Amino acid sequence: MKVVQNPDLCTGHGRCYALVPELFGDDEFGHGYVLGDGTLTAEQVAAAQRAVAACPERAITLVDD
Repeated sequence: MKVVQNPDLCTGHGRCYALVPELFGDDEFGHGYVLGDGTLTAEQVAAAQRAVAACPERAITLVDD
């Protein structure tokens, strides 16, 4: 499973990197981005799901790889 973030939808609320800093970082404008290639371990799936639920723009999705 992978976490993917659509940069065109992100407006920089920062909830992803505030909630799950091990999976998300922020750029100089406060927009979030996925760290690494987005591949999740079994232990990271629940954290990624929290970020998906917290994103007001629905810019974060989980996909089967």
